[in-house]
Order: sequence, then structure tokens, then C-alpha cells
Amino acid sequence: MMDISDTAQADATSAAGTLILLAVTDTVIMPGTVVPLAIGRPSAAAALQEAARTDRHLAVVLLREPFPETPAFRDLHSFGTEVRLLRYFTGRDGSHNAIVQGIGRLRPQAFFATEPFPSLAFEPVAEPTERTPEIDARAHQLRERALDLLKLVDQAPAEIANVVRSLEPPGALADFVTGLLDLSPFEKQEILETVALLPRLDRVITRLAYRYEVLRLSSDIGQQTRAAMEGRQREFLLREQLKAIQKELGESDDEAPELEDLKRKLDQSGMPEDVAVQANRELRRLKRMPEGAAESGMVRSYLEALAELPWGIEDKPPIDITVARRVLDEDHFGLEKIKRRILEFLAVRKLNPDGRGPILCFVGPPGVGKTSLGQSIARAMDRKFVRVSLGGVHDEAEIRGHRRTYVGAMPGNIIQAIRRVGERDCVVMLDEIDKLGAGGFQGDPASALLEVLDPAQNATFRDAYLGVPFDLSRVLFIATANVLDTIPGPLRDRMEVVSLSGYTAEEKATIARGHLIPRQLAENGLTSTAVDIDDGALALIIEGYTREAGVRSLERTIGAVMRNVAVRVAEGEVTRVHVDAAEVERILGARRFDAEVAQLASIAGVATGLAWTPVGGDILFIEASRMPGSGKLILTGQLGEVMRESAQAAMSLLKTRAAAMGIDADLFTQKDVHVHVPAGATPKDGPSAGVAMFVALASVMTGRAVPPTIAMTGEISLRGLVLPVGGIREKVIAAAQAGIKTVMLPARNRRDYEDIPSGAQAALRFIWLDTVDDALAPTIGLLEPRLAAKD
Repeated sequence: MMDISDTAQADATSAAGTLILLAVTDTVIMPGTVVPLAIGRPSAAAALQEAARTDRHLAVVLLREPFPETPAFRDLHSFGTEVRLLRYFTGRDGSHNAIVQGIGRLRPQAFFATEPFPSLAFEPVAEPTERTPEIDARAHQLRERALDLLKLVDQAPAEIANVVRSLEPPGALADFVTGLLDLSPFEKQEILETVALLPRLDRVITRLAYRYEVLRLSSDIGQQTRAAMEGRQREFLLREQLKAIQKELGESDDEAPELEDLKRKLDQSGMPEDVAVQANRELRRLKRMPEGAAESGMVRSYLEALAELPWGIEDKPPIDITVARRVLDEDHFGLEKIKRRILEFLAVRKLNPDGRGPILCFVGPPGVGKTSLGQSIARAMDRKFVRVSLGGVHDEAEIRGHRRTYVGAMPGNIIQAIRRVGERDCVVMLDEIDKLGAGGFQGDPASALLEVLDPAQNATFRDAYLGVPFDLSRVLFIATANVLDTIPGPLRDRMEVVSLSGYTAEEKATIARGHLIPRQLAENGLTSTAVDIDDGALALIIEGYTREAGVRSLERTIGAVMRNVAVRVAEGEVTRVHVDAAEVERILGARRFDAEVAQLASIAGVATGLAWTPVGGDILFIEASRMPGSGKLILTGQLGEVMRESAQAAMSLLKTRAAAMGIDADLFTQKDVHVHVPAGATPKDGPSAGVAMFVALASVMTGRAVPPTIAMTGEISLRGLVLPVGGIREKVIAAAQAGIKTVMLPARNRRDYEDIPSGAQAALRFIWLDTVDDALAPTIGLLEPRLAAKD
């Protein structure tokens, strides 16, 4: 076999053993069959024109890969068909069409890339003529199966059945039936390449049996479908006749008043004209449906949803900023910066009601009052409030709604909330927006929220269930979150973040007196005259039984005290109970939390750091010890990558200052240093423990202990600089609650000092660090501040 591409070689070859080549991509012509062809390639069109002009035969060969740029011999299958051109014509659109008849099989031998069409040298493949009982039996079975198949085909020409009955040679019968079957080109090519009669007949019988079974099942399904349709039509006709009979008899139609009531609600809903057109169209469909039809309930639910949505806007009095200030002060203690930002937000709303104001996102630890702030905003604006919980929502349809093609479809949470509250001019709280589920095959709910929260788009928000636009521009959306890291960037970009910090012990005591204790008294059926909680008992509950940034656990603990008192009052044991610190311990048991620094003695290698968590500030201990070894640094305590790098940077920084600090350089090569952060089950990460790690390493290498009442935070650089960190307010509050007396903070965080509560400012001594050297004198008393590092 050869592939000749040179024109001169093609001209030198005799045309006696060649055919005009017609390479096709989706057609296999079986010998003995007549097939129409539609040609698109210019070279193929030229081949047909030459065959029509010279009355030459063509070689039709299937390509292995569809549409190669320049077909070559390797692109051709190993068998093709010699065909006779019966008719060639062009369509009005310039298309080239032909009708060809297969003559016999051929095996390509050489390919000639001539112009304007290629040619093919070939070897004819003779048709086997042997007849055996096995071959005749299979031919008989094939003929009977083919005739059975033709009976299942609607409007099959009788001539085809006559040809099947009259064809005697088994090979010709197999090829003809193959041409009748709806097979893929590659299945037909497989049969074309099977020359031997017995395996060829077996292949065709197998394919024929499969197609016969498919057609038989399709026919059965069609008959069942027609029977079901006729049954429904008969039922509909009978129901219509029944309605006519009831009307003639003067009997009432129970459904008519309901539909009239639904139409009245739709007319009074104030929906836009395009929505009203859609609603009336569905209402007309509903009237034509039988009462028991499955779709009747779906259409009715859809129309009820449209009728109950607040399409119009009620006139509201303007926002009173004085009232708003009073409401915020009544509902929340402290949070002065937050209240000021909310008042600014409300003032802009009052002056420009139609403006596109920002969407506020309250971010802070659990229990600090994020949700109740949204309720206060609604009360200050005299609007209705509705909360939509987004925690764990992982399906886009929860936001956009389900298409009505699904059974049990319903609108999304946003539309359902507005339908429930009955006003479009309302406050919608998107609670726990940071806990949206990740996008998967059900869509990304965070991406669906982009349209809801974008003022430029939400005026035409389209819920998949409604199928019509709904204006969300007058809805005031407020979001809450515990952390920002899990909120996708595009979604976070559409909101203005307002951060809420944790409360100090003094603020918790004031909140408990003003809000928590009265609420628990009411919930437990007690009065203020029956229970008296003194300041010492309240302080013990706050410091000894709760450890949180908010006040949820504090309220639960106060509730436990109230329930104990309620039992004694209900039994008639007492009429008034004075709760002091001793009574609290009797009711609640031993203290759950102690000042952590009180548990530690001054031990070399231990430093106290300050950390920020999603639930507020906390203190953590950095422990370092040295042991014989080869100078390795061992890090444990489930530390994250950033925190491990901070420990490595602290060790490198300590080595550069070893001589100035009087540390023997041999210690770094003859001793291993192990740094551990307790609470190993809790993952820890972040750069703010750099200063604490440096001080702990300096302490263990010098043998000098760090006072346990000193805590520190700050990121360090290899030059010894102390870099700023976040969460200063929460960290300082945690330090004060833990019994710390002195905190060391980065000097670049001085701007955060005004955010620290006055009680914590008074209780703590602050040391501002420019370099790590500033931290050594107060802790291990080794270096004077600002001592330069030595090589």
C-alpha cells in the first residue's frame, strides 16, 4: 500500500486500476443498496461531476476521523464500496446531491492526491458463494426477522418487503438488510469489513434483533400513551358534560366562587401590567382544567403566590432620627460607633428615600447583638422585620426559587420572606451570610445573592418560580456574619462591613442589669421583688461561669439561677431570694473558669500571647524548652503555616542577637529547641504570636523567667521590627478578663487605643513596641530598649 501525493506520480499511473475517490464522514454504502448523498466539499463535488461526465464508477470510503483538513491514505478505512452514479443534481441553494448504487466491496491499495479530486487504486473483494446448512438457516432467520421489523414500521413501502423475500444470495440479503437498519456509520463499516458469510450474517442478525426489540417497545409505549390520552380526553368531556348538567339543574359549582375570589385578589394586588397578563393567562388555563387534574393544584398555588405578594408600596411617615436614636439606646448598651453609623445610614435614607444606599453587614462574634440591631433598625424606621437564615444553604434554588416544572416547587427564600411579611418596604435580615454552602452541581447560592444585593439589578429580580420580575429596590437588606474570610469577594464587595467587638465585664454587667435579668425574670414567672442578685454574684457569673465575647452564655447561666429560684418559690419554701456569690456557687457548682495566669508560676521558656478568634479575644501560652540535640527547632500544637514561619523567624532573630544577650552560640548547635502551644486539638495560625515566640525562646535560652502577668502580641520581621496586627480591642479585653496586668502591643497599633474600653485602659499597663528589643527589658530584664543587633 502507498500514499502518493505528487501530481507527476499520479499522472504517470495508469487509470485502468483506479477509481475516483469519494471520502465520506458519516455514510457507509452497502453493496446492492441505493443511497442518496449530500456533498459539501469542493473536491467531492468535483468527483461527482467527473463521474457524471465520464460515466465512471466511484470508490466511497469512510474516513476514520471526521473532517481532516487534508485526507491521506492513513485516514481511510481498510474497506470501501464501489458505487455507480445513478443521478447527480444541484439544489437551488447550490448544494450538490447524488443518488448512488453500491456494486461491491473493495480494498484500498494506493491514494493519489490529484487535483481537483483524489483517486484510489483498489483491489476488488469477491463475494463468497458457499452455501451450507448453517448459512441457509441464518439467512432464513434474517429474512423472517427483517419482515417482522418492516411490519412495525409505519408506512413501510411494500416493495422493500418484496425485495427481502426475493433476495436469494445470503450475502446480498445481509447487505441489503444492513442498509435498512438505523445503524451508526462505524457499525455498518464493521459489517462491510466482514467478508465471510457466517460471521456477517450473525452480526446483522444481532443488530436486527436489537432494533426489532426497540421498535416493539416503542410501539407498545405509543399505544399506552394514546390510550391514556384518550382516557383523559374522555374524562374531560364527561366533566364538561357534568358541569353543563349541573348548570341546567341549577346546582352550585363549588369551584367557581374560589376562582372568582382568586381573580379578585389578583386584580387588587396592584401588580404591573406585564405580570397581570401572565397571571390572567394562567387563570384562564386553570378554569379550563378539570378539578382533579394534577397540574390544577400547581397553577392554583402559583396564582396564590402572585396574589399575596406586595406589588405596591404603602406611604410611610419619614424617619425620625430622634426616635431612632432613642430606640437604639433602649435596645443596646454601648456600641457607640455602631449606633453612630446606623444613624448616619438612616439620616441618608430620610433625605434621599429613593437613593441606592449601602447594604450593611454586621460582623462580629456570636451574641454581641447583630440580629437585634437589625430589629432595632426596623423599629426605628417603622418597618416590618423578617429574618432569612442562610446558614448551610447550598442550593441556588433556595435563593432564586425552583422552576414550576418540578413537583413541590416553591419561590426562593427572599420572595417567601417578603410574601410572609406582606410589605415590600421592609427590613430583611440575611443572617449568617458567612455560612452559605459551597457551590456544586446545584449551583452557587452566593452568586445568586449578587443580584439580590446589587441595587443596580435587584429592581428586576426574577425568581425562577414566579417567572416574572419583582422589584426588590425598596427592601432594606442587612446581613450578619461572624467572620469575613468565608464570604466570597464579589459578595463582600456589595456590602459595607460594620464590625462589632466583644463586651467587657463591666458592659456585660450593665447589659445583664438592663436586659438579661428582666427578660429571665419574665420567662421564669418571677418578679423583681422575688429575686435580688447583688453585684458580687453577677461578677462571679460573668468571670467564673462564662467565657465569651457576647452575652448568650451569660443569659443562659442567669436563666439557670432563675430556674433554681423558681422551684423554691413554687414550692412555697421562700418568697424572696437574695443571690450572692455563695448562693451562685451553691446553684451552679464550682467555677468553670479561673484566671489562667493564676495557674502558672514563673517558669523560664513560657510567654503569654494574645490571640483573636471568631468568638472574641483569648490568651495563649507559648512554651519553649531545650534539650540535647543537634540544633533542630521542633514545633507542636497544631500550628498553621504562618505561625510556624513566625517561630522560625523568631529563632533566626534570636541567633543574630545571641552575643549581645550573652547566649552561648554553641547552644544553637548542641541543643534542640521545642516550641509548643497548648490546646493542641485546636488549630492555630496567624503572625501575631511572633513577639511572644521570640520572648519565649529568649527566656529558655537565657534561663530567665517571664512574669506571668505580662501578655504580648505583634508580628516580627527579621530586622527585629514589631509590625501591627488586628483585633487589638478583643485581645486587650481578653487580657483584662484573664488577670493580666501589663500588655505589650505594637507601637503602630496606637491608633487602636481609643477603641479599647475605658475599664480595660484603667486596669492595664500598656507598653508600645517598636522593635523586639523593647520587649526584653520588661519581660526578662536582659537588654535595654533600642539595643542594636550585632552580627
